[in-house]
Amino acid sequence: MPRLFWIKAHLIAASFFAPALLITAISGGLYLIDIKGTVEVTAVDVPADVRLDPKSASLEQDVRSLFNRLGIDDEFEYLRGSGDTLYTRPTSRTYYVLTISDSAVTMQREVPDLQKVMIELHKGHGPTLYKDFQKAMAVALVFVLLSGAWLGVSSKGLRIKAATTIGAGLLVYLGLVFLA
Repeated sequence: MPRLFWIKAHLIAASFFAPALLITAISGGLYLIDIKGTVEVTAVDVPADVRLDPKSASLEQDVRSLFNRLGIDDEFEYLRGSGDTLYTRPTSRTYYVLTISDSAVTMQREVPDLQKVMIELHKGHGPTLYKDFQKAMAVALVFVLLSGAWLGVSSKGLRIKAATTIGAGLLVYLGLVFLA
């Protein structure tokens, strides 16, 4: 395919995903400097007779029934569990945490702020549709990086600069991986 095709494809993919990649990089950078966002936590009263079995095949439906019983209007997509703790997902919006013990079920409503929402999205804890977008963005990012590198090294005027920069980047990365 002609070089012009690859230049256009590179620019279109880079331009389309640039806003999402920029926001992801900013929120991830803030996370790394310990600005992780906050969550407003509110306890939810659960009747003493409520029991949930974390190993039940109908656990998700059991939680939905509990929400109906409590008058909670929340359409979570799925549940994730860790031990005796369940999280309604996505956690990139208001979600619930249920803790199951032999004697009781406790629940809290959690509302993340914008930075926490961005981190949850970054971690892949968002809605299924957003996770599909992230997969496409990952493929596009690989394409943009590889096509940009190829365009650089295949250009007579940029070949040495591009190859040197790619090599330097690789050496710094490997040095940080193996020496850090």
